Amino acid sequence: MDRRTFIGSLALATLMGPRVVPAQPVRKAHRIGFLLLFPRDVQLNLIAAFEAGLREQGYTPGREVVIEYRSADGHSDQLPILAAELVRLGVDVIVTGVNPNTIAAKRATGTIPIVMAASFFPVEDGLVASLARPGGNVTGFTQEAGEEVAKRLQLLREVVPKLKRVATLSGVGMSYNPYFVKTLQDAARGLGVSVLQFEIRNVEDVTRAFVDMERARVDGLIVFGGPVTLAHRFTIIDLAARKQLPAIWSVEDRVVDGGLMSYGADVADLYRRAAGYVDRILNGAKPADLPVEQPTKFVLAINLKTAKALGLSIPQSLLLRADEVIQ
Repeated sequence: MDRRTFIGSLALATLMGPRVVPAQPVRKAHRIGFLLLFPRDVQLNLIAAFEAGLREQGYTPGREVVIEYRSADGHSDQLPILAAELVRLGVDVIVTGVNPNTIAAKRATGTIPIVMAASFFPVEDGLVASLARPGGNVTGFTQEAGEEVAKRLQLLREVVPKLKRVATLSGVGMSYNPYFVKTLQDAARGLGVSVLQFEIRNVEDVTRAFVDMERARVDGLIVFGGPVTLAHRFTIIDLAARKQLPAIWSVEDRVVDGGLMSYGADVADLYRRAAGYVDRILNGAKPADLPVEQPTKFVLAINLKTAKALGLSIPQSLLLRADEVIQ
């Protein structure tokens, strides 16, 4: 074999042999911390909405992102411990729900970005400097656009035209409660309605509050959102039924549970949108530069079975405006 033939054969063998492809670098999965106050099974719809939002952004949980769920199982004193654990894990971002979760996360870290999915009055509660310019490492979404509390009073009056005294029920120690009450009192003043405030921390407080409401002869009840009223929701719904007291809540889940009606932000939509903020942060955006956004979708829900049990006739005009009617 001459030299020319040898070189040609060698070149052919090289072309026909196995090709060596340079190994592609493995993309490291982002790690997201998700801090919950209540058990996961109580908030499955919100978790599902957040994960759906991640998929919309091109992330598959378990592949491009790993979500570290931590739940305090209703014990708020465990939130700081769980927040510190997420910080030690070195998560890239922490997702929180309502204010107690965000407060715990903010105290645990001043550097890891925090996305609050459904806060209440975040400026007044000191979570961010302003909605437009949050500053620091916290941004996200708020459940209240300002007019929801007044809207609940108006809706309750449509169901109870002779409404003169309305009670509010909220959890003790919720720092945002005064802002709820002030907003409601401003609206009530224009309607000639007086407001009585009741705060609870346990089931005994709930029972005592309803006794005092009956003694004060209130005509309706507005239940503020928050971890305490969520924890005692079934007791509140049961006592409202027994006392024949029309009540309005902030989320439609309570109407599904048996409450009369609700009006408020579509919280699942807020959790879905929170995934978009997580994506922007993972791609380099700073929380301080991302404005806190307000809700864009609101849900009015009515339980006709509960209305019938209370002896109430829901106006047809109200039923036509409802997003969800439970027969």
